[in-house]
Order: sequence, then structure tokens, then C-alpha cells
Amino acid sequence: MKVENSNSPRPGLLGLTLRIAGTVLVFAVLFHFLPVRQVFTDLRRVSLPLCLLIGAAYFFGHFVGSQKWRLMVNSAGAGLSVLEAVRCYFAGLFSVLFLPSIVGGDVVRAGLAMRMGRGKTAIILGGFVDRILDLSALGLLAGLGAILVPDKLSPSTRKIFILLVAAAALGGVLFLVTFALLPARRFAWRWRRQLVRLREGRRAMAQQPKIVAVAFALAMGIQVWFIVLTVVLANGAGLRLPFDAWLFAWPMAKLSAIAPFTQGGIGVREVTLAALLLPFGAPAAQTVAVGLAWEGISVSIALLGGLGSYLVGRRLNRSNGEKYQTGLGSKTSAL
Repeated sequence: MKVENSNSPRPGLLGLTLRIAGTVLVFAVLFHFLPVRQVFTDLRRVSLPLCLLIGAAYFFGHFVGSQKWRLMVNSAGAGLSVLEAVRCYFAGLFSVLFLPSIVGGDVVRAGLAMRMGRGKTAIILGGFVDRILDLSALGLLAGLGAILVPDKLSPSTRKIFILLVAAAALGGVLFLVTFALLPARRFAWRWRRQLVRLREGRRAMAQQPKIVAVAFALAMGIQVWFIVLTVVLANGAGLRLPFDAWLFAWPMAKLSAIAPFTQGGIGVREVTLAALLLPFGAPAAQTVAVGLAWEGISVSIALLGGLGSYLVGRRLNRSNGEKYQTGLGSKTSAL
């Protein structure tokens, strides 16, 4: 019998340690080439009232995102309430601080919804489609930005961007075709039942194209809202660039953070954003300062979101307990 060494590091802890080390390494290299004093001078230009205002607006954007997610999972048959969706969504947002990427947050969000006794298949399918809509919105905005600023992109950058978009589109099409044509009878009964349920959820969503269109419009609106907030933040730090530049660079930087090289994509976003905005005349130190200010706001909202998710969970549990006690009392009196 194989005996595990209790002193050996757990895979999750090891991964977290490596990602934190990656974050430290990225910033060490970044600050080696950038004037650190200038970065923090630009960072201090952002006033506290402006950060609080942007933080509130950022929180509002994520609240809308929670209802967009609720719209998608409910269209597949989950039946989540507004508060339940808020609890699950912000728990996922909080967990991104400790997990490799936003995908890890999606898993936490779905897992919490399933613990509430909701439809497992509907949560998985709706959450997957919701994430696809978000990524599609980012890609579309980046593409629009690339069209609006073609003279600022080098031929090699333009080719790489086109190849990435084409590869993502081809991968999405292949996945959808495979999912639609894959015969369920080729799998074991357990997996066959799950596949059938997924297809039933897909049919339920396909019968409601307006809901999917509304969710995609919300995804686009949320991402544009975040870009506008970044522009306001950059102006507060003295970095004034055309909106077209942010429209191209910001979605690309956010997409680059999906790769689990650093903790929550921190560091990767700043490096990507600085590199993409250089052709528009943005000083790298100033861009990194804006990125750090944005990271501070997003981390603060994620922490507040985790606390809010906990408090909402307590309220929901208390409400469910009261309903149970009321129902039990009525049954007892009837007897």
C-alpha cells in the first residue's frame, strides 16, 4: 500500500507559491528596467476620492456582471435568485485572488451554486456560455480597436493579432460542432446522462436567442464600462491617450492575464499594457502606474465582494431557516 508523505507540499499550495514567485519575478524584471521613483510619483497623482469613485463604479459593473451570469444559467434552467447570483458571483471574484486565473473563479462560482441545490448541468452550461460571451466581447473590442488604429500597429503585431483571433474563432467553431455531433451512445451511462442534460440545456438556451443576445450586449457594455473607468483613472495619473488606444490595448492586456503564470494575472497585465501602449506615446512607467492603481482597486473590490458574499450567504441561510421553521410549525399545528 502506498503511503503519502504528509510533509510533501500539496499541489494547490505549490501552484500558489509558484504563481506568487512568478508575480514577484515579473515585477522585479519590470522595475529593473523602469524608473521606480517615477512609477510611484505617477501613482501618487491618483487621488483617493477618484479611486473611491472608480471603485464604486467598478463594483457596479461587477454587480451587472452577476446578473448577466444569472441570466445565462437561468436560461438553462438553474433558477437562481438575484441574491443567490450575487453571492456566487462575488465569491468567485474573491477566489480569483488565490486561484490561477478567472477560470478558477468560474469553478468556485459554479461549485457554490451547485451546493445550493441548483441544477448542476444548467450551472455548468450557463457559466461556460457566459464566459465565452465575455471573451468574445473582449476579442471584438480589441479587433475594433485594431481597426481604428491600424497606423500604430506594426505589420508583425497586426499579423499576430489576426492569427490569434482566427485561432480562437476556429477553436470555438470546432468545439461547438464537436459538441453538437458527438454521439452520446458512445459513452458510459453516467457520462451519457450528463451529455444529454447538457444538450437539453443547450436546446433550452437556443430557444431563447434574445436572452443570449441581451447577455452578449451586457458583456460588451461591461467591458466598455471598465475601459472608460481605466481612461478616467489614467487621466487622473496624467496619462492622456486617445480612447481608440485603450480600446485596443486594454482588452488584449486582460486576455493575456488568463494565462496562469502569475497570481491572478498580476504583473502580466501591466507588462502587456505598457508594451501595447508604447506605440501611442505612453511612457512605460506611467502606464505601469495606472495598471498598479487599477490592480489596487480591483483587489479591494474583490475583498469587499468576498465579505459581501459571506454576509449575503448568512442572510440567505437565515431566511431559509425561518421558512423551514414556519413550514414545520404549520405542519405541526395542522396535525
